[in-house]
Amino acid sequence: MKPLTAIFIVSTIDVLGFGVLVPLVPYMADRYGAGPWLVTTILASYSFAQLLMAPVWGRLSDRFGRRPILMSSLAGACASYLMLGFAPTLGWLLVARLFNGAMAGNLSAAFAYASDVSSPKDRARALGALGGILAGDSAQHANFLLPALVSAALSMLAMLLVTFMLRESLDAATRIAHREAESHGTLVQVLRARPTLGWIVLAGVLVTFSQASLESIFALWALARFGFGPRTIGYLLFALALVTVVMQGGLVRRLAPRLGEWRLALASIGCYVLGLVWLAFSPGLASALVGLAACGVGSGLFAPSASSLASRQSDPGNRGVVMGAYQSGTSLARVLGPLVAGYAFARFGPGAPFLAGALVTAQAAWCLLAAGREASMAAGTAGEGAKA
Repeated sequence: MKPLTAIFIVSTIDVLGFGVLVPLVPYMADRYGAGPWLVTTILASYSFAQLLMAPVWGRLSDRFGRRPILMSSLAGACASYLMLGFAPTLGWLLVARLFNGAMAGNLSAAFAYASDVSSPKDRARALGALGGILAGDSAQHANFLLPALVSAALSMLAMLLVTFMLRESLDAATRIAHREAESHGTLVQVLRARPTLGWIVLAGVLVTFSQASLESIFALWALARFGFGPRTIGYLLFALALVTVVMQGGLVRRLAPRLGEWRLALASIGCYVLGLVWLAFSPGLASALVGLAACGVGSGLFAPSASSLASRQSDPGNRGVVMGAYQSGTSLARVLGPLVAGYAFARFGPGAPFLAGALVTAQAAWCLLAAGREASMAAGTAGEGAKA
């Protein structure tokens, strides 16, 4: 099996395991009497821990290789899902989410692995429902243990695939050189040295802020507007995920060579903004599905394009650090997004988080334009230096 195929399968299985439980966390917290703001705070705790740990995992993957980090983080994710499934109190639910976020180093390692084994022009290609079905459609009597066990089993399967199917992508010489260099700088230093990366990270932060707002508040929004339980929410999130996967697995690979990753990322932002505004004013389920589809298209096009653009700002020795910086930025957005969404929902009504997200996401277009200018200037300077 080709390395990119293997890492795609591993990442898909792991994300599926994560997605099985995400739609159920609001219902878990609600069962213990948590209000909207506390529910979204618990959701944000995952990303807070991820924000702290992503640079560490990325740096470790540069020093010791991608496979050990993937295996360690997947084992930790498996344990965190079991903690979540057996959580007897709201406090245990919070601890489980924090531990799950701390173990989420597999994403930066997976992105770095994909960049290691693919050429720059191919990186855009490289890079809920089940939980709702398993839990049932009754918010009061939902079964949360079964989805947790399924998530743990999926993480274990992904870990076994890494063990037996994935070869190490970072050669020993590169790892030794990185250890001798000791450090490629702090996160702030990495961003200062790469202005283009800074703008790309900021664009990712703004888009991810809206994605996190949508994911964290969607169950509460659908419950308030339509009275939907976990199973129906699972079906709707499955539809959203399906559109995203189709975009990433099919259209991105065809559109990226034709339009270029910069244009593709800009188009995805416009599509996502349109979807959020549509959702905010949706009068019924059919209209909401149109908005969700637009959000799925935007998300599916943006994620691989932005990840690829970020990976171009690295070299083989610090790719894990650079991708860790990008993931740290998006993790920060996933901390802030749910908190703002919970407040907006409670203060201004169900549609307010979507409108706020649309306004924030629209600013990402300016960031990408600024990143493009920085990249052009850097390329021009490099060309002049080569001539000299």
